[in-house]
Amino acid sequence: MKNIRNFCIIAHIDHGKSTLADRLLEYTKTIKITEGQMLDDMDLERERGITIKSHAIQMEYTYNGEKYILNLIDTPGHVDFSYEVSRSIAACEGALLVVDASQGVQAQTISNLYMALEHDLEIIPVMNKCDMDSAMPDEVEDEIIDLLGCKREDIIRASGKTGMGVEDILKAVVERIPCPTGDENAPLQALIFDSVFNSFRGIIAYFKVENGVIRTGDHVKFFNTGKEYDADEVGVLKMDMVPRKELRTGDVGYIISGIKSSREVKVGDTITHVDRPCAEAIAGFEEVKPMVFAGLYPIEADDYENLRASLEKLQLNDASLTFQPESSLALGFGFRCGFLGLLHMEIIQERLDREFDMSVITTVPNVSYMVYDKQGGVQEVHNPGGMPDPTLIDRIEEPYIDASIITTTDYIGPIMTLCLGKRGELVRQDYISGNRVELHYKMPLGEIVIDFYDKLKSISKGYASFDYHQAGFRPSKLVKLDILLNGESVDALSTLTHFDNAYDLGRKMCEKLKELIPRQQFEIAIQAAIGSKIIARETIKAVRKDVTAKCYGGDVSRKRKLLEKQKRGKKRMKQIGTVEVPQKAFLAVLKLD
Repeated sequence: MKNIRNFCIIAHIDHGKSTLADRLLEYTKTIKITEGQMLDDMDLERERGITIKSHAIQMEYTYNGEKYILNLIDTPGHVDFSYEVSRSIAACEGALLVVDASQGVQAQTISNLYMALEHDLEIIPVMNKCDMDSAMPDEVEDEIIDLLGCKREDIIRASGKTGMGVEDILKAVVERIPCPTGDENAPLQALIFDSVFNSFRGIIAYFKVENGVIRTGDHVKFFNTGKEYDADEVGVLKMDMVPRKELRTGDVGYIISGIKSSREVKVGDTITHVDRPCAEAIAGFEEVKPMVFAGLYPIEADDYENLRASLEKLQLNDASLTFQPESSLALGFGFRCGFLGLLHMEIIQERLDREFDMSVITTVPNVSYMVYDKQGGVQEVHNPGGMPDPTLIDRIEEPYIDASIITTTDYIGPIMTLCLGKRGELVRQDYISGNRVELHYKMPLGEIVIDFYDKLKSISKGYASFDYHQAGFRPSKLVKLDILLNGESVDALSTLTHFDNAYDLGRKMCEKLKELIPRQQFEIAIQAAIGSKIIARETIKAVRKDVTAKCYGGDVSRKRKLLEKQKRGKKRMKQIGTVEVPQKAFLAVLKLD
């Protein structure tokens, strides 16, 4: 056990941690690098250049004539995937904190660092991309020292591209990170930190052994669900799964036990033996809180069950996705899904399309609100359709966040304007070092859900970084904005919005829908309404057939008769005709600005 080291890599998005992980694997001769980003094996990860899934892999390294086993867990860096990071941190004793030498410390770096410090991890600071012309090694070192309070010589200068500093990192991992602590003779306790679905072998759970030993063929049970299984195969994770006879305390590995239902594997659960169970589950694991809710509906009504199966399989691979069935008048049966953020929602849609061949319609995303009625009761509402009648509501509270934005002083003005436009309140601003400043805002979560992150990046030319934490609920003047087509409400397009923004949003939505809804043989009225009050209207003119073409000469009453007949037909058609809202109309509402 004294020769095992478990560590993860944490960093802000795009600071080069996956490339650095590849170099570590190459240096320890774990794999041959055939193409870049060996750990980012999903097509989506390679296309976007982001890590979505955390990956565990085992390396062997010889130091001073002794052989060490290093278990590396690579983690995502985007604010939406912070839950993945928290799970990886729970399974480690140390972390490499990677900071880009050309960009310096950014918001997600700080947030992930605090998460690692809460779990008492040993932090090894690494300054990556030191070979770049735009690198500022001395200034960035000062920032890291301010952040960590470490010595200058503790910081390792490295480059994932050229391989500089890789040996120093491996030495530091062996020397500075403590070996796992635990008792091999105690009852088995193993923490599940991830799971994947394999269509041939069922559900495969990844775990770290905290105490005890697990052997192939053992009769085990999952502590929280109480389900019992036989360990058909246990082993360690290299690039592929390598079976072993047993895994001892401190090892990281996988277990295959023919589990078929996704509900039986809870990430964060504890595996123990049936005949000699442990006294309690492993602590330090939090339930995930979804931040953004949206409805997912199959395009074909017959695909409802397939969509459920696809979501269940995705949930195994991504424990932060939550869903429950709901139905809508416009779209039929579907699911209300909870996501950690907009990027997470986009990734889930892409993965449903690629991995399961499911194309879905997504409704406007929103957050959850607390609605208090006049009798003093309270209910949580995720969906504008679930709002009680406005006459019964006493007040509505919406979730607020503490946001921290790190940027250079050149962009303070535009960023403050953006935050004020999103109803943000400036709490304080701190100058970090040189010309970098950290702004602290209190903001409603509903305002940042749709496009805040994109706008922040564009007005700061990519230099601002953003991170947030929940900060409870506050009363707010919210109204439900309905969109009506020919007097019929389209529940998939209704949103909850602040009273001050309602008129503007209603007008924009009507204008956008006028562009996107195809013309019919009858006139279509698009209206935005708050309760029974119409606040905006656009009209799509009817497509007309020239019924008077065959009249040449003769009395004008012949033409008038034909036009009157056409008018009656249009009126009848309007009563029975339905308006199809195309899929891109639902998505366009998100990108109104």
